[in-house]
Amino acid sequence: MFGFIKKIFQRNTSLTEETDQMKKFLIVGLGNIGADYVNTRHNIGFKVVDFFAKQESLSFETQKLGDLCTHKIKGRTLIFLKPSTYMNLSGKAVKYWMEKEKISIENLLIITDDINLPYGSIRLKTKGSDGGHNGLKDLQAKLGTTKYNRFRFGVGADFGKGRQVDYVLGEWNEEENTKLPERLERSCELIKSFVLAGIERTMNTFNNT
Repeated sequence: MFGFIKKIFQRNTSLTEETDQMKKFLIVGLGNIGADYVNTRHNIGFKVVDFFAKQESLSFETQKLGDLCTHKIKGRTLIFLKPSTYMNLSGKAVKYWMEKEKISIENLLIITDDINLPYGSIRLKTKGSDGGHNGLKDLQAKLGTTKYNRFRFGVGADFGKGRQVDYVLGEWNEEENTKLPERLERSCELIKSFVLAGIERTMNTFNNT
């Protein structure tokens, strides 16, 4: 009898843990560490999560392979990560924290810059190629799949032949800086929608806006 009750208890505990894991999300802003990169286009992932943290009065703490902070919304737990591995090795930090926090790939959101989108455009996708982006290339290699949620923030492509690296590692111009706060607000709304309303509804609401 005791054994039967113990099995039921263990089963219920397992279901509770599984439910808790379904409500846990890893939100990753991609970027490069260091003062030289703070205001560069390539660091928009860092910029978005920093803006979210400031809005909610959150503080990042340096931990293994990155800076992290945690936020709760309506029973969901959001873990924000800024990898400290530099852009080209982002996958190592993402994989480590997914495994440590037992977060499913469905609850992973990667925020990155995209030169194939006009400045300020935002687009959410559930899968896709790396598009030549070294951060996404490493993520794909470490996760072993192209099927993960990515939030692409358009930075435009106003550069000449052979100048792509200089452009993405360059700082925002005056016009871009003026428009950035509104775009960051919209980005934070997308994150909240992803967590609360789900990927499909969020794509329908936010893509190309």
